[in-house]
Amino acid sequence: MKHTIQQVFHSGKFVVGFSIFAAILLIVLIYPLIIRDAPLAIIAQGTFFQPGIYVNVYDSISSPRYTLSLDNATARRIASKLSHDDRVAMKDWLVAYEIPENQIDINNTEQLLSLWQKNYDPKANIAGMTNAKRNYYVRLNTSLQGLLSIEGTIIAGKNADTGALEDRDAIAQTDYVNVGQVPNVRVLPLGTDNFGRDVLTELVKAAVVSLQIGFVAGIIATLIGLTLGLLAGYMGGLVDDIIMFITNLFTVIPTIVLLILISFSIGQDKRGAFTIAVVIGFTAWFWTARAVRAQVISLRNRDHVNLSKISGHSIAYIIVADILPYIASYVVMAFILQISSAILAEATLSVLGLGPRTTEVMTLGLMMNWALIYQAEILGKWWAYLPVLITIALISFSMNLMNTGLDQVFNPALRD
Repeated sequence: MKHTIQQVFHSGKFVVGFSIFAAILLIVLIYPLIIRDAPLAIIAQGTFFQPGIYVNVYDSISSPRYTLSLDNATARRIASKLSHDDRVAMKDWLVAYEIPENQIDINNTEQLLSLWQKNYDPKANIAGMTNAKRNYYVRLNTSLQGLLSIEGTIIAGKNADTGALEDRDAIAQTDYVNVGQVPNVRVLPLGTDNFGRDVLTELVKAAVVSLQIGFVAGIIATLIGLTLGLLAGYMGGLVDDIIMFITNLFTVIPTIVLLILISFSIGQDKRGAFTIAVVIGFTAWFWTARAVRAQVISLRNRDHVNLSKISGHSIAYIIVADILPYIASYVVMAFILQISSAILAEATLSVLGLGPRTTEVMTLGLMMNWALIYQAEILGKWWAYLPVLITIALISFSMNLMNTGLDQVFNPALRD
């Protein structure tokens, strides 16, 4: 056994695949210990918040302030509110308003804003301008107010006696706060989804559930395929004919069609993660059965098997003691492939809206389904679907690498 394990870990492909898979397992096990939020908890009042560090504005006002004189701070502040596209749009409006084009320099912020403030009129009738474009210019004009001001922002509050606003504080443009001193800060490495839920927290929990589905389905499919393959290969005759007839029926019918029909007939209220795993397992055993049968047929007339027959051992003993150990490595490889296939099958069903019910758990497939329904790919909200695709790809890739590495170790035809 020790020598076999050493051989396995001398395979580069197995080590790479195992390392990727182990890293994924570590993340999904450790992350919930650090971030204890419920995976389906809505933490944001809005949709598709961008990835980043979110600092509570109310707390930051009362936090200790530090004065920093940073190069290009003003330029970056202006660029955040006045992009190159905004400058071009302002020029287009001014030209349409009959301002000579040679008087407009979009790179000269002060001159451009001066021309804009002198000439912009939201009620002006510009030929060919749509309502959407007109509303865009209104929003742009509002955001440009005080852009070049060097004064700070005044914080006012109501007087308890008179109700009049009074100056309470002033924030200079050179004031900064230390994020570590702000009481409420939330890091959202992958932003939020369409419901306002933390995508990373969802992703970790979804990966756990998808792996559980994969393992349950893989165990069911491998046990059924192994049992039927052993019986068909060793018994032969009528038993082999019956088993292979059933196996051929499952082989002819596309698996995805069976999954769709069975999942649809179950109904959404009864489609839990375990139910989906069982359905996938009961529809994915046939290729394992065929492969195991072929292996057993090549073993059943070996000398040690014939000796066991002569010794009067039972069929069950011969299969378990004299045949199974010789195909154990192949069974492990089949199990790994079954897990990978089950995860992909669940993702396919969920994207089609036939996965586990959405009110209890999430899976990688359900996250893809939500991203598609709420048009994350059209809106350019990559964080809602790209990490899910990468996670599915990494799990599948790592398992296929492990399987290839094991095949190189145990398959005599592939050994160096």
